[in-house]
Amino acid sequence: MRKNNLLEHIHLDDRLATPKYRQLADSIVHAFQQGKLGEYETMLPSISELSFEFEISRDTAERGYRQLKRAGIVRSVPGKGFYIKKPDDSAKIRVLLFFNKLSVHKKTIYDSISAALSKQYTLDLCIHDGDFSFFSSLLKDRIDEYAYYVIIPHFTNGDMEVAKVINSIDKNKLILLDKLVNGVTGNYGAVYENFEHDIYSALEKANKQLRKYRTIKIIFSKSSNLPHEILKGFFAFCQQYNFIGKTVRNIKTEPIRNGDVFISLDEEDLIILIERIFLTGLEVGKNVGLISYNETSFKKIMLNGITTISTDFKRMGEKTAQLILCNAKQHIEVPFKLILRASL
Repeated sequence: MRKNNLLEHIHLDDRLATPKYRQLADSIVHAFQQGKLGEYETMLPSISELSFEFEISRDTAERGYRQLKRAGIVRSVPGKGFYIKKPDDSAKIRVLLFFNKLSVHKKTIYDSISAALSKQYTLDLCIHDGDFSFFSSLLKDRIDEYAYYVIIPHFTNGDMEVAKVINSIDKNKLILLDKLVNGVTGNYGAVYENFEHDIYSALEKANKQLRKYRTIKIIFSKSSNLPHEILKGFFAFCQQYNFIGKTVRNIKTEPIRNGDVFISLDEEDLIILIERIFLTGLEVGKNVGLISYNETSFKKIMLNGITTISTDFKRMGEKTAQLILCNAKQHIEVPFKLILRASL
Protein backbone atom coordinates (compact mmCIF):
# COMPACT_ATOMS: atom_id res chain seq x y z
CA MET A 1 0.00 0.00 0.00
CA ARG A 2 1.31 3.37 -1.00
CA LYS A 3 1.13 6.24 1.47
CA ASN A 4 0.41 9.68 0.14
CA ASN A 5 -0.06 13.10 1.69
CA LEU A 6 -3.69 14.06 1.14
CA LEU A 7 -3.59 17.21 3.18
CA GLU A 8 -3.11 19.40 0.09
CA HIS A 9 -6.42 18.10 -1.32
CA ILE A 10 -8.46 18.87 1.79
CA HIS A 11 -10.08 22.29 1.98
CA LEU A 12 -12.11 23.49 4.97
CA ASP A 13 -13.74 26.92 4.97
CA ASP A 14 -15.07 28.56 8.15
CA ARG A 15 -17.31 30.79 6.05
CA LEU A 16 -19.38 27.92 4.64
CA ALA A 17 -22.58 26.71 6.29
CA THR A 18 -21.65 23.14 5.39
CA PRO A 19 -20.39 21.28 8.50
CA LYS A 20 -16.63 20.72 8.48
CA TYR A 21 -16.91 16.94 8.66
CA ARG A 22 -18.86 17.06 5.38
CA GLN A 23 -16.34 19.48 3.84
CA LEU A 24 -13.61 17.02 4.82
CA ALA A 25 -15.41 14.07 3.26
CA ASP A 26 -16.35 16.03 0.11
CA SER A 27 -12.73 17.16 -0.43
CA ILE A 28 -11.51 13.57 -0.36
CA VAL A 29 -14.33 12.35 -2.61
CA HIS A 30 -13.59 15.13 -5.11
CA ALA A 31 -9.87 14.28 -5.17
CA PHE A 32 -10.78 10.62 -5.61
CA GLN A 33 -13.09 11.36 -8.57
CA GLN A 34 -10.49 13.61 -10.21
CA GLY A 35 -7.85 10.86 -10.05
CA LYS A 36 -5.54 12.81 -7.75
CA LEU A 37 -4.95 9.94 -5.35
CA GLY A 38 -2.76 7.77 -7.54
CA GLU A 39 -3.24 4.30 -8.95
CA TYR A 40 -2.98 2.39 -5.67
CA GLU A 41 -4.69 2.49 -2.31
CA THR A 42 -3.83 5.63 -0.43
CA MET A 43 -3.56 5.97 3.34
CA LEU A 44 -5.55 8.87 4.72
CA PRO A 45 -4.04 11.27 7.27
CA SER A 46 -4.57 10.13 10.83
CA ILE A 47 -7.24 11.61 13.06
CA SER A 48 -4.50 13.38 15.02
CA GLU A 49 -2.97 14.85 11.85
CA LEU A 50 -6.31 16.24 10.72
CA SER A 51 -7.06 17.69 14.15
CA PHE A 52 -3.69 19.44 14.30
CA GLU A 53 -3.49 20.60 10.69
CA PHE A 54 -7.02 22.01 10.38
CA GLU A 55 -7.72 22.85 14.03
CA ILE A 56 -10.78 20.63 14.19
CA SER A 57 -11.90 18.23 16.88
CA ARG A 58 -11.17 14.51 16.69
CA ASP A 59 -14.92 13.90 16.58
CA THR A 60 -15.21 16.08 13.44
CA ALA A 61 -12.46 14.11 11.70
CA GLU A 62 -13.97 10.78 12.73
CA ARG A 63 -17.42 11.82 11.49
CA GLY A 64 -15.93 12.72 8.11
CA TYR A 65 -14.29 9.31 7.82
CA ARG A 66 -17.47 7.54 8.92
CA GLN A 67 -19.36 9.31 6.15
CA LEU A 68 -16.76 8.14 3.63
CA LYS A 69 -17.08 4.57 4.91
CA ARG A 70 -20.86 4.65 4.52
CA ALA A 71 -20.42 5.99 0.99
CA GLY A 72 -18.11 3.07 0.17
CA ILE A 73 -15.11 5.30 -0.56
CA VAL A 74 -12.98 4.34 2.42
CA ARG A 75 -12.12 1.19 4.32
CA SER A 76 -10.50 0.97 7.73
CA VAL A 77 -7.73 -1.38 8.87
CA PRO A 78 -7.69 -1.89 12.66
CA GLY A 79 -4.48 -0.61 14.20
CA LYS A 80 -3.31 0.96 10.93
CA GLY A 81 -5.78 3.59 9.75
CA PHE A 82 -8.10 4.49 6.92
CA TYR A 83 -7.48 3.84 3.23
CA ILE A 84 -9.01 5.02 -0.04
CA LYS A 85 -10.18 2.01 -2.01
CA LYS A 86 -8.86 1.30 -5.46
CA PRO A 87 -11.11 2.56 -8.29
CA ASP A 88 -11.35 -1.01 -9.61
CA ASP A 89 -12.04 -2.44 -6.15
CA SER A 90 -15.47 -2.89 -4.61
CA ALA A 91 -15.55 0.82 -3.77
CA LYS A 92 -18.57 2.54 -5.23
CA ILE A 93 -19.59 6.16 -5.50
CA ARG A 94 -23.18 6.04 -4.31
CA VAL A 95 -25.89 8.07 -6.03
CA LEU A 96 -29.41 8.35 -4.63
CA LEU A 97 -32.25 9.04 -7.05
CA PHE A 98 -35.50 10.49 -5.68
CA PHE A 99 -38.21 10.00 -8.33
CA ASN A 100 -41.83 11.08 -7.92
CA LYS A 101 -43.25 7.94 -9.53
CA LEU A 102 -42.49 4.90 -11.64
CA SER A 103 -43.33 5.23 -15.33
CA VAL A 104 -41.97 4.38 -18.75
CA HIS A 105 -40.35 7.81 -18.93
CA LYS A 106 -38.78 7.61 -15.49
CA LYS A 107 -37.37 4.21 -16.44
CA THR A 108 -35.85 5.80 -19.56
CA ILE A 109 -34.17 8.44 -17.38
CA TYR A 110 -32.92 5.82 -14.91
CA ASP A 111 -31.58 3.54 -17.65
CA SER A 112 -29.75 6.37 -19.44
CA ILE A 113 -28.14 7.57 -16.20
CA SER A 114 -27.07 4.02 -15.39
CA ALA A 115 -25.70 3.39 -18.89
CA ALA A 116 -23.66 6.61 -18.90
CA LEU A 117 -22.02 6.08 -15.51
CA SER A 118 -19.08 3.75 -15.02
CA LYS A 119 -19.09 0.64 -12.84
CA GLN A 120 -17.50 2.82 -10.17
CA TYR A 121 -20.96 4.24 -9.43
CA THR A 122 -23.96 2.57 -7.84
CA LEU A 123 -27.53 3.88 -8.07
CA ASP A 124 -30.19 3.62 -5.37
CA LEU A 125 -33.77 4.58 -6.20
CA CYS A 126 -36.43 5.97 -3.84
CA ILE A 127 -39.99 6.75 -4.97
CA HIS A 128 -41.60 9.56 -2.97
CA ASP A 129 -44.92 9.44 -4.90
CA GLY A 130 -45.30 13.21 -4.67
CA ASP A 131 -45.59 13.08 -0.87
CA PHE A 132 -43.29 15.77 0.50
CA SER A 133 -43.46 14.56 4.12
CA PHE A 134 -42.42 11.09 3.00
CA PHE A 135 -39.60 12.52 0.88
CA SER A 136 -38.37 14.67 3.77
CA SER A 137 -38.29 11.66 6.09
CA LEU A 138 -36.42 9.52 3.54
CA LEU A 139 -33.87 12.27 2.94
CA LYS A 140 -33.28 12.88 6.65
CA ASP A 141 -32.38 9.22 7.15
CA ARG A 142 -29.92 9.29 4.23
CA ILE A 143 -28.49 12.82 4.34
CA ASP A 144 -24.84 11.78 4.82
CA GLU A 145 -24.75 8.45 2.99
CA TYR A 146 -24.40 9.44 -0.67
CA ALA A 147 -22.00 11.30 -2.92
CA TYR A 148 -24.89 12.70 -5.03
CA TYR A 149 -28.61 13.30 -4.55
CA VAL A 150 -30.66 13.49 -7.77
CA ILE A 151 -34.16 14.77 -7.00
CA ILE A 152 -37.31 15.10 -9.10
CA PRO A 153 -39.12 17.70 -6.94
CA HIS A 154 -42.74 17.19 -8.00
CA PHE A 155 -44.87 17.25 -4.83
CA THR A 156 -48.58 17.56 -4.09
CA ASN A 157 -47.93 19.20 -0.71
CA GLY A 158 -45.29 20.97 1.36
CA ASP A 159 -44.88 23.97 -0.95
CA MET A 160 -43.51 26.25 1.79
CA GLU A 161 -40.95 23.73 3.04
CA VAL A 162 -39.60 22.15 -0.18
CA ALA A 163 -36.79 24.66 -0.74
CA LYS A 164 -35.82 24.62 2.94
CA VAL A 165 -35.41 20.83 3.01
CA ILE A 166 -33.56 20.68 -0.31
CA ASN A 167 -31.26 23.47 0.88
CA SER A 168 -30.15 21.17 3.72
CA ILE A 169 -28.29 19.08 1.12
CA ASP A 170 -24.67 19.97 0.39
CA LYS A 171 -24.91 21.75 -2.98
CA ASN A 172 -21.82 19.91 -4.21
CA LYS A 173 -23.99 16.77 -4.04
CA LEU A 174 -27.29 18.15 -5.35
CA ILE A 175 -28.77 17.72 -8.82
CA LEU A 176 -32.36 18.80 -9.45
CA LEU A 177 -33.99 16.84 -12.24
CA ASP A 178 -36.95 17.80 -14.45
CA LYS A 179 -37.83 20.95 -12.48
CA LEU A 180 -36.17 23.89 -10.75
CA VAL A 181 -37.41 24.92 -7.29
CA ASN A 182 -37.81 28.55 -6.25
CA GLY A 183 -35.79 29.29 -3.14
CA VAL A 184 -33.11 26.64 -3.62
CA THR A 185 -29.90 28.62 -3.34
CA GLY A 186 -26.20 28.07 -3.95
CA ASN A 187 -24.25 26.49 -6.75
CA TYR A 188 -25.74 23.14 -7.74
CA GLY A 189 -26.45 21.06 -10.84
CA ALA A 190 -29.80 20.83 -12.63
CA VAL A 191 -31.30 19.22 -15.72
CA TYR A 192 -34.75 20.64 -16.17
CA GLU A 193 -37.73 21.51 -18.34
CA ASN A 194 -39.07 25.03 -18.72
CA PHE A 195 -42.70 23.94 -18.52
CA GLU A 196 -44.37 27.33 -18.95
CA HIS A 197 -42.29 28.39 -21.94
CA ASP A 198 -42.14 24.98 -23.60
CA ILE A 199 -45.88 24.18 -23.66
CA TYR A 200 -46.54 27.66 -25.01
CA SER A 201 -43.95 27.16 -27.73
CA ALA A 202 -45.22 23.66 -28.62
CA LEU A 203 -48.83 24.82 -28.92
CA GLU A 204 -47.69 27.78 -31.00
CA LYS A 205 -46.12 25.36 -33.48
CA ALA A 206 -49.46 23.50 -33.66
CA ASN A 207 -51.48 26.71 -34.07
CA LYS A 208 -52.41 26.00 -37.69
CA GLN A 209 -53.87 22.59 -36.81
CA LEU A 210 -55.60 23.94 -33.69
CA ARG A 211 -57.48 26.58 -35.70
CA LYS A 212 -60.21 24.12 -36.74
CA TYR A 213 -61.25 23.73 -33.08
CA ARG A 214 -62.92 26.18 -30.67
CA THR A 215 -62.00 25.07 -27.16
CA ILE A 216 -58.75 23.63 -25.79
CA LYS A 217 -59.17 21.59 -22.60
CA ILE A 218 -56.17 20.53 -20.51
CA ILE A 219 -56.70 17.61 -18.12
CA PHE A 220 -55.11 18.55 -14.80
CA SER A 221 -56.58 16.72 -11.82
CA LYS A 222 -56.50 18.19 -8.32
CA SER A 223 -54.27 15.35 -7.12
CA SER A 224 -51.70 15.86 -9.89
CA ASN A 225 -48.14 16.63 -8.83
CA LEU A 226 -47.29 18.06 -12.24
CA PRO A 227 -45.93 21.62 -12.20
CA HIS A 228 -48.54 24.36 -12.36
CA GLU A 229 -46.26 26.25 -14.74
CA ILE A 230 -47.83 24.04 -17.42
CA LEU A 231 -51.18 25.74 -16.80
CA LYS A 232 -49.59 29.20 -16.93
CA GLY A 233 -48.08 28.51 -20.34
CA PHE A 234 -51.30 26.89 -21.56
CA PHE A 235 -53.55 29.82 -20.63
CA ALA A 236 -51.01 32.35 -21.93
CA PHE A 237 -51.20 30.64 -25.33
CA CYS A 238 -55.01 30.53 -25.28
CA GLN A 239 -55.18 34.24 -24.45
CA GLN A 240 -52.61 35.23 -27.06
CA TYR A 241 -54.29 33.29 -29.88
CA ASN A 242 -57.94 33.74 -28.84
CA PHE A 243 -58.79 30.17 -27.89
CA ILE A 244 -61.22 29.23 -25.15
CA GLY A 245 -59.07 27.46 -22.56
CA LYS A 246 -60.37 25.23 -19.79
CA THR A 247 -58.85 23.13 -17.01
CA VAL A 248 -60.47 19.70 -16.68
CA ARG A 249 -60.27 18.26 -13.17
CA ASN A 250 -62.08 14.96 -13.88
CA ILE A 251 -62.07 13.51 -17.40
CA LYS A 252 -64.66 10.89 -16.42
CA THR A 253 -67.38 13.53 -16.19
CA GLU A 254 -66.19 16.22 -18.62
CA PRO A 255 -68.48 16.75 -21.65
CA ILE A 256 -66.88 15.90 -25.01
CA ARG A 257 -68.19 18.09 -27.80
CA ASN A 258 -67.54 18.72 -31.47
CA GLY A 259 -64.80 21.37 -31.65
CA ASP A 260 -62.97 20.39 -28.47
CA VAL A 261 -59.23 19.70 -28.25
CA PHE A 262 -58.00 17.76 -25.23
CA ILE A 263 -54.47 17.84 -23.83
CA SER A 264 -53.89 14.75 -21.68
CA LEU A 265 -50.96 14.92 -19.27
CA ASP A 266 -51.48 11.46 -17.77
CA GLU A 267 -51.56 8.03 -19.43
CA GLU A 268 -54.57 6.80 -17.45
CA ASP A 269 -56.54 9.93 -18.35
CA LEU A 270 -55.61 9.40 -21.98
CA ILE A 271 -57.10 5.88 -22.06
CA ILE A 272 -60.31 7.04 -20.36
CA LEU A 273 -60.57 9.95 -22.79
CA ILE A 274 -60.15 7.75 -25.87
CA GLU A 275 -62.75 5.27 -24.61
CA ARG A 276 -65.23 8.10 -24.04
CA ILE A 277 -64.55 9.66 -27.45
CA PHE A 278 -65.37 6.32 -29.11
CA LEU A 279 -68.75 6.28 -27.33
CA THR A 280 -69.64 9.76 -28.67
CA GLY A 281 -69.21 8.74 -32.30
CA LEU A 282 -67.02 11.79 -32.90
CA GLU A 283 -63.93 11.37 -35.07
CA VAL A 284 -60.49 12.10 -33.58
CA GLY A 285 -58.59 14.56 -35.75
CA LYS A 286 -61.76 15.86 -37.37
CA ASN A 287 -64.42 16.62 -34.74
CA VAL A 288 -62.25 16.26 -31.63
CA GLY A 289 -58.54 16.97 -31.30
CA LEU A 290 -56.16 15.06 -29.07
CA ILE A 291 -52.70 15.94 -27.76
CA SER A 292 -50.83 13.74 -25.30
CA TYR A 293 -47.93 14.54 -23.03
CA ASN A 294 -44.79 12.41 -23.36
CA GLU A 295 -43.93 10.34 -26.40
CA THR A 296 -44.34 6.54 -26.32
CA SER A 297 -44.22 3.88 -29.02
CA PHE A 298 -47.93 3.08 -28.95
CA LYS A 299 -48.86 6.74 -29.59
CA LYS A 300 -47.18 6.47 -32.98
CA ILE A 301 -49.79 3.96 -34.15
CA MET A 302 -52.93 4.41 -32.00
CA LEU A 303 -55.70 6.34 -33.79
CA ASN A 304 -53.37 6.56 -36.82
CA GLY A 305 -50.99 8.54 -34.62
CA ILE A 306 -51.47 10.72 -31.55
CA THR A 307 -49.89 14.19 -31.49
CA THR A 308 -47.46 14.47 -28.60
CA ILE A 309 -45.61 17.14 -26.66
CA SER A 310 -42.58 15.55 -25.07
CA THR A 311 -39.10 16.11 -23.78
CA ASP A 312 -36.13 13.88 -24.56
CA PHE A 313 -35.98 11.70 -21.44
CA LYS A 314 -32.93 9.78 -22.65
CA ARG A 315 -31.05 13.05 -23.04
CA MET A 316 -32.14 14.16 -19.56
CA GLY A 317 -30.58 11.02 -18.09
CA GLU A 318 -27.39 11.43 -20.10
CA LYS A 319 -26.99 15.06 -19.07
CA THR A 320 -27.57 14.12 -15.42
CA ALA A 321 -24.84 11.50 -15.63
CA GLN A 322 -22.55 14.07 -17.24
CA LEU A 323 -22.99 16.42 -14.27
CA ILE A 324 -22.12 13.58 -11.91
CA LEU A 325 -19.06 12.45 -13.85
CA CYS A 326 -17.69 16.00 -14.17
CA ASN A 327 -18.82 17.14 -10.72
CA ALA A 328 -20.35 20.08 -12.61
CA LYS A 329 -22.80 22.72 -11.38
CA GLN A 330 -24.43 23.62 -14.70
CA HIS A 331 -28.14 24.22 -15.24
CA ILE A 332 -29.09 22.39 -18.45
CA GLU A 333 -32.50 23.01 -20.04
CA VAL A 334 -34.00 20.18 -22.10
CA PRO A 335 -36.80 21.63 -24.30
CA PHE A 336 -40.11 20.06 -25.35
CA LYS A 337 -40.64 18.69 -28.83
CA LEU A 338 -43.94 18.72 -30.74
CA ILE A 339 -44.70 15.69 -32.92
CA LEU A 340 -47.73 16.37 -35.13
CA ARG A 341 -49.89 13.37 -36.06
CA ALA A 342 -53.41 12.56 -37.26
CA SER A 343 -55.10 13.13 -33.87
CA LEU A 344 -54.92 16.90 -34.42
